[in-house]
Amino acid sequence: MPDVSALVAEPLAAAVTDVFGVMGNGNAYFLDAIERLGVRFTPVRHEAGAVVAADAFHRAGGGVAAATTTYGAGFTNTLTALAESAQARIPLVLVAGAEPTTGPRPWDVDQAALAAGVGVRTITVDVPSAAAERTAEAVATATAERRPVVLAVPYDLAHAPAQASLAPVPARDPLPAGDEDLARRLAPIADLLSAARRPVLLAGRGAWLAGAGEALGRLAAASGALTGSTALGRGLFPEPSTDLGVVGGFGQQDAMARIYEADVVVAFGASLNQFTMRFGRLVGPEAVLAQVDVEAAPTHPRVDHFARADARIAAQVLADLLEDRGRTASGWPPDSARVGAPHPGEEVAADGRLDPRAVARRLAELLPEDCVVVSDGGHFLGWANTYWPVASPDRMIMVGTAYQSIGLGWPSVVGAARAKPLSTVVLTTGDGGGLMALADLESAVRVAGGRGIAVVWNDAAYGAELNLYGLKGLAQAPMRIPEVDFAALGEAVGAEGVPVTRLADLERLGLWRTEPVERRRFLVLDCRISPDVVAPYQSEVIAAHG
Repeated sequence: MPDVSALVAEPLAAAVTDVFGVMGNGNAYFLDAIERLGVRFTPVRHEAGAVVAADAFHRAGGGVAAATTTYGAGFTNTLTALAESAQARIPLVLVAGAEPTTGPRPWDVDQAALAAGVGVRTITVDVPSAAAERTAEAVATATAERRPVVLAVPYDLAHAPAQASLAPVPARDPLPAGDEDLARRLAPIADLLSAARRPVLLAGRGAWLAGAGEALGRLAAASGALTGSTALGRGLFPEPSTDLGVVGGFGQQDAMARIYEADVVVAFGASLNQFTMRFGRLVGPEAVLAQVDVEAAPTHPRVDHFARADARIAAQVLADLLEDRGRTASGWPPDSARVGAPHPGEEVAADGRLDPRAVARRLAELLPEDCVVVSDGGHFLGWANTYWPVASPDRMIMVGTAYQSIGLGWPSVVGAARAKPLSTVVLTTGDGGGLMALADLESAVRVAGGRGIAVVWNDAAYGAELNLYGLKGLAQAPMRIPEVDFAALGEAVGAEGVPVTRLADLERLGLWRTEPVERRRFLVLDCRISPDVVAPYQSEVIAAHG
């Protein structure tokens, strides 16, 4: 007779290809069962890294995310990562050990309450016979609602015998059923686009997930709109001659000026967070802002018109409506989408350390074309996002930005490498976040191997705090980090470490690219940059916070 863990593993194995985690006595039987079914298990070294790796796996196109940890400290270690996945709307199932059905032991905590506190639902395998059914429910909930779910397996049931009993779980649609009136609900937005002289279409990650690129291209042509995308939706629009690129704090000033001149802006699948909206300065005061999203209500107070709909379907309907009315003559002057390049920087900043702009520019020339960029959080976000070309949203993975956390970079490499095994995975991280996630430096090196690169923006500081609070005159000692040799740390776990104190040191990357993959080691570029060069998006944060 199978045990509970086997009945949990079977429906999960039907939905996922990979599980990431740390083994403990709360999930040992589950891990045994999942490996017997042929699901690939990738171990990491910290439980937060388990959720992060699964999250990055999904964002890089790997499908439904799955992670596993033991109970207690193993579970509580995941909370920051779970909060990030919840706010980023990641379909993820975390199989976690839980207190026994007989009641809590002295070391148990209320894991369901802790999960609820960061916006995550817990589904508990409360009786052995319901193991498969609860697992199917967890997968269906995570997939339909695009949110993480904790599947809790009580300690005393993990190896308990159980009869298989899987009741069908009804399919769940995050949008209302019976959407025949979508054209009617979208008609006001169609009217706005028809009358607009300077329209802009904005797309985010939700539009990418909906596969809306082609439909949005039709709509842009029908409306005469310029287009732009959030950092997580880059490359979505098919026509480069009318595309402004990334908008918000990571965009170019010429592009932001065009959007500010727009009279109508329609956002598809974009959360319109404070960085995209440039703290209220993205659109002009007279512009009309419309939003199409699967959320139940507008996600920003500036929105004037809201329609709840799938981005692809809505774009198709709007394109049909506008094409039936005849092509709109654009009021945008020719070449309006032509924007300048970011500041090239100098090789060395005034303090004698490297100018991060020059480093970012040279790296953009040296990095492989077929790369997946994974980013930790921190001031350095501005360099990769502004300077490095990225082909599509599933090749810029920013785990941490939704929750504004740092320290999730190294395990992100693990998930991205599993999802895109033939691509080069490039981590961009700061020294503060890099140290915080150090437990999974070994995991990144082990999994990505000769297809992995880490760019550490080593400014010996918590750069975002230094730029915001240091400039206000607050004590800087807590904002400074004694310079750490990340090249040596990488070497200690099998990587090749390169201290980068001159731009010429980056040429090692060019040689590394020419070597056979099987002979290469994971490459850690320890870039000793100046903390005094402020990224443009950070300047907006400083201005917004006075």
